[in-house]
Amino acid sequence: MSRWIIYSFLIIAFASCKGEQTVALDATNVFESKGVEIPVYDFESFKPLLTIGDGKTRVINFWATWCKPCVVELPYFELINSKYPEDKVEVILVSLDLPNQVESKLIPFIKKQKIQSKVVLLDDPDANNWIPKVNKNWSGSIPATIIYKNGTVNFYERSFTYNELEKELKKVL
Repeated sequence: MSRWIIYSFLIIAFASCKGEQTVALDATNVFESKGVEIPVYDFESFKPLLTIGDGKTRVINFWATWCKPCVVELPYFELINSKYPEDKVEVILVSLDLPNQVESKLIPFIKKQKIQSKVVLLDDPDANNWIPKVNKNWSGSIPATIIYKNGTVNFYERSFTYNELEKELKKVL
């Protein structure tokens, strides 16, 4: 029952944000350890995050701790997160790490790297079903990034330098 109380509170909190679209994401689980909280979503619960039309630009990066190009580019996403006001740009790092490695690998990685961006875990084993729903041209390889604002959506199946990432972000701002 406490889950429904929290869920109701989140709906009320989102609804009270003047001028913002209400989007309630219901995590299937939340990992909490060492001061880090990671919500876990299946794709259906995560999907609304891909289409929020509140005027904010979202940078959604699909990555994993075991993916070297992903790890190399993470500081660039962190720099974007710190450089732009949170009411204009939101960076969301979508980890594709295995759920049984969240406490042993993902959370220690986030702590060590001092990641400040929002991190969520996408735990949906039916990748053949949800990958084309993210983008019909996505092969499923990572890193992959979506930058969107309202109806403008740009998808990138590649890694970025900071300058490349900021250039693509500015196209949507």
